[in-house]
Amino acid sequence: MTKKIKSALISVYYKDGLDKIVQLLHEHDVQIFSTGGTQKFVEDLGIPVTAVEDLTSYPSIFGGRVKTLHPKVFGGILYRRDNEGDVQTAAQFEIPSIDLVIVDLYPFTETVASGADEEDIIEKIDIGGISLIRGAAKNFNDVLIVSSREQYDDVFEILKEKGCATDLADRRRYAKEGFLMSSSYDTAIHNYFAPLTPKGEFTDSIENFSFESIKQYTPFRGQGVLRYGENPHQAATFYGDLDAMFEQIHGKELSYNNLMDVESCVRLMDEFTETSFVIVKHNNACGVATAPTAKEAYVNALACDPVSAFGGVIITNANVDLATAEELHKLFFEILIAPSFDADALEILTKKKDRRLLIRKPVEVSKKQFKTLLNGVLEQDKDNSIETAKDFTVATEKAPSESEVKALEFALKICKHLKSNNVVLAKDGQMLACGVGQTSRVDALKQAIDKAKTFGFDLNGAAMASEAFFPFADCVEIAHQAGITTVVQPGGSIRDKDSIDYCNANGLSMVMTGVRHFLH
Repeated sequence: MTKKIKSALISVYYKDGLDKIVQLLHEHDVQIFSTGGTQKFVEDLGIPVTAVEDLTSYPSIFGGRVKTLHPKVFGGILYRRDNEGDVQTAAQFEIPSIDLVIVDLYPFTETVASGADEEDIIEKIDIGGISLIRGAAKNFNDVLIVSSREQYDDVFEILKEKGCATDLADRRRYAKEGFLMSSSYDTAIHNYFAPLTPKGEFTDSIENFSFESIKQYTPFRGQGVLRYGENPHQAATFYGDLDAMFEQIHGKELSYNNLMDVESCVRLMDEFTETSFVIVKHNNACGVATAPTAKEAYVNALACDPVSAFGGVIITNANVDLATAEELHKLFFEILIAPSFDADALEILTKKKDRRLLIRKPVEVSKKQFKTLLNGVLEQDKDNSIETAKDFTVATEKAPSESEVKALEFALKICKHLKSNNVVLAKDGQMLACGVGQTSRVDALKQAIDKAKTFGFDLNGAAMASEAFFPFADCVEIAHQAGITTVVQPGGSIRDKDSIDYCNANGLSMVMTGVRHFLH
């Protein structure tokens, strides 16, 4: 049902981008009600505005804590236009209809993150604004709620196109966004108060958890509640601001498992600066390659394991051009992430409607990790360490060649992001195979060798990396028999000498890093 907007209540903290909407409302003779700074903003545009105080006959009181909390405001928003009793009551008490509410909320999370004192933080808990959002969203049958400045551009286009009117679908969609905003805001406030001990005191570790990461614990706009979790019988919600990190330009919404794979993709891709492609399946890399061109990097990454790549998630740090898109289009995959796409590449890639295409924005990700466990939460620093040649200690009589060193560095970057126990085999900027998530490192190595042979790779001269030490010499023995010539491992086993002696006796080189990268 299309409804013409005849009156609007506007009360916002941020005014950026609001002027064009106000001007459009004025051009369509919409009566505008407003408060405080927003009222002055509208007046400065030369547009007539009615102060909420004049509507309610009450001034703003208690230092601005109470401005819009009045029956004439909430009655105007909540009364049902198709309910005869509501219409008569509105007429009896001279309550105007309010068809559009534009409101945003005090910047609570920003104030917390700034390190402000508690008095300032408490004053940034919005009461009137959150009530306006909920009231207008509840009555979406008659009222359009605009709950964020990020919606201004879209709302302007809707109102411009429809002559300052809205359809029921528009109002319902924005009501959903309004309730998500309300939920997000209350979650942030809850997380601020939750760390209090029984005595009402903060502990140092929990205080840091709340103050440093509170922004990560609010559902991002547009998709807070997911369709389901890891399995269909599990409910799930994403907390954070995904829109700040990606622009989704094609395909259906992301699922829980999609987000898990996207996280794995992003973390591994961030290890590389040269043109690279990474293909992930079930949170583990099944293809990684670097090359002079995007097309060559993709083709090499796919060759690592084209079977597992089917239905996978793909990321690159290079622009996707037509030649690369033509190769990508041959594969069924769930998601492709890139910093940019050429127009002719998009023309091909968007032919499959459910394929998700994401543009990654240059946003710094958190340096902390949190995991719920037992009756609490584990916190740790992300594993931001990666070893290069300068960190290598040659443990054998034979040192690796320059090309072998590069292969070892490349393999280590991948090892760090695979489930333990793992082993990576690599050569010339290409992962040849990996063994992941095994209870035995020998099993991980055998798995990697078998996969490499299955897909036709020659392991002679290849490099092998392990995310943890070799407790016995069996791994280097198996690697040697497969043709591998150089190995990197953290070292630190009481039997390191057994592996070193075997390498010396058989002409292999081994380097140690002193750093392990367990991943569970």
